[in-house]
Amino acid sequence: MKNTVHISAQEKLYLISNLGTLIASGIPIIEAIDSLVDDSKGQIRKLLLVLKDDLNQGKTIAESFARSPKAFDPVTINLIKASEEAGTLETTLKDISTSVAKDLEFSGKVKGALAYPVLVVVVLISVIILNLFFVIPRIGRVFANLNITLPLPTKILIAVSRFTTQNTIAVILAIVAFFIAATILYKAKRDIFLRVFFSLPLVSQLAKEIDLTRFTRSMSLLLSSGLPIVEALELAKDVVARSDIKRAIVESKKEVTSGKNLSDGLKHFSKVIPGFAIRIIEAGEKSGTLEKSMAELSEQFDMRVSNRLKTLTALIEPVLLLVVGLMVGGLMLAIIAPIYNLIGKISPR
Repeated sequence: MKNTVHISAQEKLYLISNLGTLIASGIPIIEAIDSLVDDSKGQIRKLLLVLKDDLNQGKTIAESFARSPKAFDPVTINLIKASEEAGTLETTLKDISTSVAKDLEFSGKVKGALAYPVLVVVVLISVIILNLFFVIPRIGRVFANLNITLPLPTKILIAVSRFTTQNTIAVILAIVAFFIAATILYKAKRDIFLRVFFSLPLVSQLAKEIDLTRFTRSMSLLLSSGLPIVEALELAKDVVARSDIKRAIVESKKEVTSGKNLSDGLKHFSKVIPGFAIRIIEAGEKSGTLEKSMAELSEQFDMRVSNRLKTLTALIEPVLLLVVGLMVGGLMLAIIAPIYNLIGKISPR
């Protein structure tokens, strides 16, 4: 029976790395779990108690983790299953914790690159809301008392501010309803949204390299654990988001199933998989070190993603500053322009 226990990537790293360290030091698995339970709380503690109960009933760690699909992905479960059968559990747990740590570092790079744009957008929205609710209503009353002719931008701004302040609850409900509808629509048509998003000029190449990083890293880990390449490809296809890369993996798996090499299948998708990557995979297949070739490729793509994120951040920052400057400048101009017009009409004494 599956449960709904969910843990973050950081918690997953804590659990797997500590469990692997304790097992590698010679401590029996049940004692290792008891030791971790004493120092854990929340979802991790609940997960460990389930694991201990399952092991006492004769189940394997992989079978226990499979009951928590929101905590452990299929790649992790199959890696642990293979290692338990091969008797290399402590080594595989160490490899998994290293992979999770790299994924966390990788996600941190992406989130770090997005932090500044998100902060700028939040500040911009805050400034607009502050003006709509507090500044513009007061300015509007002043202009009304002066009985002056207002330019069109100022009229629109005052009208929007008046509508927002008079229908605050309705506006908030409309915004909430919009986000709920957008969330439902995204979940229902996720593939379409992702396809459009990944086709954007600045995002397309970055998204492709992120997927290739995840694919090659997963393949390296799966092949190193002793899983057959067909099973590894079946699991690795679920770690990518782009449909074209997923299709390349699926079709290449068919080629491998029919007795051909992985590189032979990937050559049909040269527009998706870079030529240098195919050549490195081909060399790894010939030398029997495909897992090492995949590890090298994951490092290459990781470095490319880091460089591309730096470039995108450098491009986005001035664009965002320009947009913020235009919007805030337009807002201020709509407020100040009538005042200048009024001053201009006052005759000097």
